Amino acid sequence: MNIKMIISYDGTRYNGWQKQGNTLNTIQGKIESTLSKMFKIDIEISGAGRTDAGVHARGQVANFHVDRDVFERFVERTGRDLLDGMEIFKKYLNDHLPDDIKILSVAMVNPRFHARLNAKGKHYAYYIDNSSVPRVFDRKYVNRIEGRIDLEKMRSAADYMIGTHDFKSFCTNKKMKKSTVRTVNKIEISSNNGLIRIDYYGDGFLYNMIRIMTGTLVDVSKGRINPDDVKNIIEAKDRTKASQLARAKGLFLEEVYY
Repeated sequence: MNIKMIISYDGTRYNGWQKQGNTLNTIQGKIESTLSKMFKIDIEISGAGRTDAGVHARGQVANFHVDRDVFERFVERTGRDLLDGMEIFKKYLNDHLPDDIKILSVAMVNPRFHARLNAKGKHYAYYIDNSSVPRVFDRKYVNRIEGRIDLEKMRSAADYMIGTHDFKSFCTNKKMKKSTVRTVNKIEISSNNGLIRIDYYGDGFLYNMIRIMTGTLVDVSKGRINPDDVKNIIEAKDRTKASQLARAKGLFLEEVYY
């Protein structure tokens, strides 16, 4: 069986999505540990995106394979009808995961489905608190930036980021061996009572790419960079030409497209 999961998590206290040898405190690690205890065998999951430490997700996607007899034995241990097996599985998993990681849906999919390799696009959103008084209840999920932010300058700069480009200037992985060419389909910038939201849609994003893009757009909004300088930053293919990383806590993986 190949099982697809849609996952929501608060990344505040985790060292990112990807399992790491020096820590058990990752989203992938927590889910794999819970699944392995459920099925009494080692389970490895594949995620659609490797979100950084402190980054959140509303629609992360992952999949894993498990033998049907192993799954059926788990359902039998719960004493429930196999027809309800997937819902039993989801409930058990949510009951045993931490409160800041939850499985929104589960489904059996084609054996060849792979959450990362089959992804055709992703949607991320970045949130900035620019209100006159800091937002008390949103503080873990927004990047607080004071002073006037010029949204029109940001939109003008974002236009240069849309399309297919070599985004090497927006990647912190200096040892990147694969292509740094990506397609950004759309960037939408909106504001509601001082809460600024930047939505990024593309076929995929490089390591730290969105956080660097956001930092660059903020610098444009503050007059530190001219909007049309973004074209030169892209063409330079040089990380030092772009801005610093925007803080991780304002970033959400909203949805993965297949």
